[in-house]
Amino acid sequence: MTREVSRRAVLGGLASAMIAPSAFAQSALAPTTSLRPAARAENILKTYQPPLSELIEQARLAGQISVQVADVKSGLVLESHNPLRALPPASVAKALTACYALDVLGPGYHFETRVLATAPVTNGRIDGDLILAGGGDPTLDTDGIATITKRLREEAGVTEVTGRFLVWAGALPSLIGIDSEQPDQVGYNPGISGLNLNFNRVHFEWQRAGDGYNVTMDARSATLRPDVRAARMRVEPRNHPIYTYKDGGVFDDWTVARGALGRNGARWLPVRKPALYAAEVFQIFARSNGIVLKAPELIDTLPQGTTHVLTHESAPLRVVLRDMLKYSTNITAECVGMTATTARTGRFDTLKASADAMNAWAKERLGMSSVALEDHSGLGDDSRVSARDMVKALIAARKSMGIKPLLKEHPLRDEDRRIIEDHPLSVHAKTGTLNFVSGLGGFIDLPDGTELAFACFSADLPRRDALTRDQREDPPGGQAYAIAARKLQQRLLARWGILYNG
Repeated sequence: MTREVSRRAVLGGLASAMIAPSAFAQSALAPTTSLRPAARAENILKTYQPPLSELIEQARLAGQISVQVADVKSGLVLESHNPLRALPPASVAKALTACYALDVLGPGYHFETRVLATAPVTNGRIDGDLILAGGGDPTLDTDGIATITKRLREEAGVTEVTGRFLVWAGALPSLIGIDSEQPDQVGYNPGISGLNLNFNRVHFEWQRAGDGYNVTMDARSATLRPDVRAARMRVEPRNHPIYTYKDGGVFDDWTVARGALGRNGARWLPVRKPALYAAEVFQIFARSNGIVLKAPELIDTLPQGTTHVLTHESAPLRVVLRDMLKYSTNITAECVGMTATTARTGRFDTLKASADAMNAWAKERLGMSSVALEDHSGLGDDSRVSARDMVKALIAARKSMGIKPLLKEHPLRDEDRRIIEDHPLSVHAKTGTLNFVSGLGGFIDLPDGTELAFACFSADLPRRDALTRDQREDPPGGQAYAIAARKLQQRLLARWGILYNG
């Protein structure tokens, strides 16, 4: 009995923000007639819920909204609003990419970065070329490069290389960015290749020095921060644009407006030539281990008859995907998606071709009918998924691919966006946010043991399309739209916790 009362009390608190004000006013009046025995608390709360359409109308979100919730065990659709309306999923697409990679590559898959040579190691010496060969690892960082070069000296015994330093990044197509419509300077839209480093971002830092600025560009990680030349920055006497970028051949050529810098600061900038960036850092740490390498040279194909020197492995794929879903790293989604496509269909040339392969897989394996993604991360706003398709996919993946444990626990919040501690609902979901686009999809565990799958997508595409390229980093009204969309998502979660529990 004690447990039941406690649960009712918690559910009552859950619903308090959603009960109509008139209900409180009426409860204060003395009854004029005898009342029937009170109904169960849960049933009373259910009667106070407004129709779904009214809840969506109250959100006052311009544009389109697509919502669906279903019972995982039976697949029964419990509630929906425009469920067939296909909208941009934003980063909710990463949940589909994770399923794709799990199914095609397996949860224990490791990305490999190899060091090869065209001659054997003899008395510490390689009388031939040394080759750094990427395997598409999106998680390789400067600490990892330092570990590889240390092993090159201590485990492989290399002390000298007489030939060239070759770099192969052909495990994946080389891209200068994920989405061409993004501003040049946003770190979440980097170049991608088969050899990546630090999520293909370079750390730009500035400090005022007299009448000018000292600037650094480094490849920092948890413990190291080597300066690099693969990306160069010049401070120029202007106020706008804040940043400019051009291809400098073997390096990324950046400028920044002096009027926008202030006294000091820092930010991550995208790297457009990731293989050369990684090669430079490798060369730096090889030298610190006494191995002097020539300037790196990119090659399109690996030489025949190479000697294996050492292999560096990433964490297992399930760990890579868990972190991708937690931190929503775009480069991770694109690398794992393209690696899965390579394993499933063979060579391809464009990111769109890889996304098309994943769309075909999703229709075959997850029962989706109209999924149309243009990438694996959800960054491109031409991608489309409906709430019905997403819920269908989540239920299928929950049963066969084990996606749920990899999804981040999603906190429940009150109307002031404060986290509600010890909430009776448990939600594991993936969020998605673009300018004037918001999404949430995942699973809800109710107190009575019921498990639901849900998806909610909203988008004001005319307003998004009206933005200039420069406005896309921080557009007027963008934050207000995102807050309103998240509040609607929280109200939907609260509603479903009340209506479908018990």
